[in-house]
Amino acid sequence: MDTENTLRCAWATRDPEYIEYHDKQWGRPVRDPRELFAKLCLDGQQAGLSWITILKRSSGYQRAFAGFAPEVVAAFDEQDVERLMQDTGIIRNRLKVNSVIKNARAYLTMQQEGIDFAEFLWGFVGGAPIVHQRQGGDIPATSPESDAMSKALKKRGFSFVGSTICYAFMQAVGMVNDHLVTCPCHAECQADWQG
Repeated sequence: MDTENTLRCAWATRDPEYIEYHDKQWGRPVRDPRELFAKLCLDGQQAGLSWITILKRSSGYQRAFAGFAPEVVAAFDEQDVERLMQDTGIIRNRLKVNSVIKNARAYLTMQQEGIDFAEFLWGFVGGAPIVHQRQGGDIPATSPESDAMSKALKKRGFSFVGSTICYAFMQAVGMVNDHLVTCPCHAECQADWQG
């Protein structure tokens, strides 16, 4: 019996890529504004889909959207959208493709206004991770913090940032520690924040 696998959060299936994501990325605090932007865009792509579908295409998204460099993506035009609609490395959904471009423009507007994207987002959790003591059972899909983040991002022109997407994003970038307390990653994520 694989003891580590029995302690790991139940959603981390036996898929090696998913386990790697769970163990090395999910819940690890991200403070870099550009990394946060990229992750928010990727999380928006999962709307209506499972995360594994997007995870398996993450390299395709990185390539298609120029590493999620906001300055490059914000300049994409209709010709770029048409090119992306033919790209089999991503989910070819016009609304989702356009959302990344729209989000890049909103990100740059915030930057021009002197707003640090990381500080803005981390502000919804008071600047430090919310640490839950999950034993199992159902984990909520939203929170008051994700509701507030969603509303604020939409007001600033972002799209595909509903409260459920925002909560998944907050979990992924360590703003919320939703690893089960039995999972070794629960303590590791806290140590990453304090280190």
